[in-house]
Amino acid sequence: MDGPEHKLRTQERLIGDLRQVIENAEELLKNTDQHTSALYQSARAKLTQALQAATEELARFEDAQLARMIAATHAANLQFHDRTGEAKLMRAFR
Repeated sequence: MDGPEHKLRTQERLIGDLRQVIENAEELLKNTDQHTSALYQSARAKLTQALQAATEELARFEDAQLARMIAATHAANLQFHDRTGEAKLMRAFR
């Protein structure tokens, strides 16, 4: 069975893959802006819409990942009774 660690690594890999797709799509748009045919313009419009949707989805993924990290940090602070910023920092480096 897949544990939480495997699931987290899979999510991080998917976020990285989505970032790469977005970067590639942005580069493709930059490199094709000189083409003015209706076919290119239609394809560019569709790619622009898909890129916007992907960027919004990436932001949601990143927000969810950040929320999970904050929750995990808070849970660890409670578990280890970290009362000060120094205690939290020192435990992070153990």
